[in-house]
Amino acid sequence: MPLWLDLLKTPMAAPETAELRGMRRTFQFLCVASAVGVLAISPLVKLFGRPASFVVAAVLATTALHTALYVFRKNRADNAYLDAATSPEEAA
Repeated sequence: MPLWLDLLKTPMAAPETAELRGMRRTFQFLCVASAVGVLAISPLVKLFGRPASFVVAAVLATTALHTALYVFRKNRADNAYLDAATSPEEAA
C-alpha cells in the first residue's frame, strides 16, 4: 500500500469532546486577547494608566497556563483514542 494511502487510513486525532472544544475556543480567545494586548499596550497604558500593563501580563500568564493544560489534555485524549483504535488491529 502506498504511504499516502496508509496515512489517509491512519486516525490522526481523537474526536473533540465538548470540554476540549471549549478549551480550544478559550485558547483561541486568549491568543487573540494576548496579541491585541501586546499590540495596543501603549494606548492602553495612556488610557488606563499603569494597571493596564498588569492586566496584559495577567492575560499572557493565563494564556501560557491554559495552553499547557490544553496541550496536556488534548495529547492525553489523542493517545487514548489512538491506543483504542490500534489495539484491536494488533490483536488480529
